[in-house]
Order: sequence, then C-alpha cells, then structure tokens
Amino acid sequence: MDINPQWIWIAAAAVAVVIAIVAISAGARRARTARLREHFGEEYKHTIEAAGSRTRAEQELIARAEEVKTFDIRPLSAADRDRFTSDWRRIEARFIERPTTAVVEADELINAVMTSRGYPMADFEKHAAHLSVKHPKVVEHYRAGHAVLDSHGRGMISTEGLRQAMLHYRTLFSELVNEGADVAQDIPVSREVAPRPIVREPAPDEYPRGDVRK
Repeated sequence: MDINPQWIWIAAAAVAVVIAIVAISAGARRARTARLREHFGEEYKHTIEAAGSRTRAEQELIARAEEVKTFDIRPLSAADRDRFTSDWRRIEARFIERPTTAVVEADELINAVMTSRGYPMADFEKHAAHLSVKHPKVVEHYRAGHAVLDSHGRGMISTEGLRQAMLHYRTLFSELVNEGADVAQDIPVSREVAPRPIVREPAPDEYPRGDVRK
C-alpha cells in the first residue's frame, strides 16, 4: 500500500509541534522553579520537605503568594512602631530573670505586629507561610524561635537555647518593624557567676626580703 507523502509530512509536523510544546512546557517549569527557589530560599526547601514532592511544594508556594495578594499589607504608623519597639525593649530586659516568659512574649509580640500590618489572625504555620511571601529571608528565624518554644514545652531546651530564640525573634521583629534596623543590644547570657574572693594587696613592709615591688 502506497503512503501519501503528504500524510508523512503532516505526521512529522504534528510530532514536531508536540516536541516543541513539551520543550516549552519543560522550560517554563524550569523557569518557575528557578524563580520560586530564588525568591523563597530556605523556605523553598522547607516546603518541599513538608509537601513530599517538588510539584506539590511549588503549587503551595504559588497558592500562598496569591493568597497574600488579597491582604491589605501596610507599614506601621510611627506611633505603632514606637510602641512596639518600647514593648520589645521591655521584653528583652525581662529575659535575664524570666527567659521563658520573655520568649513567649516575643512570639506574641510578633503576632501583634503582623496583625497591625494587615496579616489575618492565624495559627503559627499560617503566619509563617504568609510571612514567607514578603519576608522569605527572615521567616526561618520565626520557625527557629517557635521551635525553641515547642522544645521548651517538652523540657528539652536550656537557657542558652532560649537566648538563641530571642535572637531569632529579634531579627524578625527588626525586619517587620524597623526594616532591618537593630533595636536593642545583645541578649546577655543568664547564668550564675560564683563570687570572686577578695585578695588583699600586702603592705610594703610585709613583702619578704629580697622581693622588690615597684
């Protein structure tokens, strides 16, 4: 049976079109992956681990970005910024005597700042997801600080661990309130210090013979 050359050309053209579509689609997926990885950074890896696959993770990241577009995110007023900064300094000062309470209050203050800026009330995971869209470089600090609270609730964290949580929260607080400006001095380590014995310097006439002090 003779095959019409025209059909051969049509079939070849159809195959070429399919190949081109597949190539374009693959290129678009690679470009999307590159954009998402560049924007979200560590959050991109975290989402893949949580979702179990790259495809589901990328769909989740795109969905949360679309969701955040519907929020009325706004900068803080000068009065709110001053008030929150004052609250933060008070919380840091409390860390020495009550480190756990200070970390809990830091977590609550972050939530208050987010609400004032237009983020909806939500649980921790939702807050972290929303933050990752506009603050992808600091959301990992939010996760790290909150993880310390969870560990402390199970009796698995030290005072130094709580101090590290405060540092994580400070980084996020600074980003949300002061656009990266530092807001306080370093968090001191809370620990017991043994009193040092008082050593009396001998009077000049008490030095042994031959021992000359200048």
